[in-house]
Amino acid sequence: MTEFLAFLPFLVIVVCYELLPLCQLAVSSFTEKTSGKPGFENYIKIFTTPLYQQSIVNSVRISLISAAVGLVVAFFAADLCHEAKEGTRRRFTMLLNMMSNFSGVPLAFAFMVLMGNTGVLTLLGKKAGIPFLANFNLYSGNGLVLVYIYFQIPLATLLLLPSFSGLRPEWREAAVILKADPLDYWLRIAIPNLLPGILGTLSVLFANALAAFATAYAIVMNNYALLALQITSKYKGDVEIDKATGGALAMVLIGLMVLATAVNDCFTKKSTQGRRLV
Repeated sequence: MTEFLAFLPFLVIVVCYELLPLCQLAVSSFTEKTSGKPGFENYIKIFTTPLYQQSIVNSVRISLISAAVGLVVAFFAADLCHEAKEGTRRRFTMLLNMMSNFSGVPLAFAFMVLMGNTGVLTLLGKKAGIPFLANFNLYSGNGLVLVYIYFQIPLATLLLLPSFSGLRPEWREAAVILKADPLDYWLRIAIPNLLPGILGTLSVLFANALAAFATAYAIVMNNYALLALQITSKYKGDVEIDKATGGALAMVLIGLMVLATAVNDCFTKKSTQGRRLV
């Protein structure tokens, strides 16, 4: 009984702020706007309207690219941090914590100052004749990819560090004794043991980018088709509020996150089973 009372406040918060809003979204997404009856009108509208189709494609594309690039960069950063001395590792972790919290509108403003139409790097690129900087359009899909990669890297590095801590020094020493080169060590020993952490980090990065709103809205507002921006426009529009379509879009976004998590869990279980068999 005492354990249940201690768990009760957490249960109330979960029900009031997670389960009830989710149920409300689900009900509104299956409520037809014209008749008010249950149906699939909103979902048919989403998957047949070019704007919503493009929003889903753009969101998935940006999320996958930023998650993949951020994971690759974070892999090398986590390895360097793992191999560094204790003092260096502590300072690097502190820097990562600070960078991972630098997101949203402040991050968007920083990129506007640097790479906007009249940003510092843009003007330097025009003056120095560097096409990438001079012609780079921050207010586009490529601009969002660059910004997303920036805030994905510190988060991915922090998530990978515990996995690198599980690599034992004896494994590398044994590989050297058996005359294995560094590539063999990484492909046959290190990466298979890091794979569950890598896949879990990839899933978190994908979900993080897919649901990102503040940074994207501050940069492109509603001038670029993104799923998160389309959801917001249905609840806070200049013309009318369309909760039914907004709920359906939100359920699609939740479905994409659940699908990504399920695929990640499947691959993680397979990699864990394969490692046990070895």
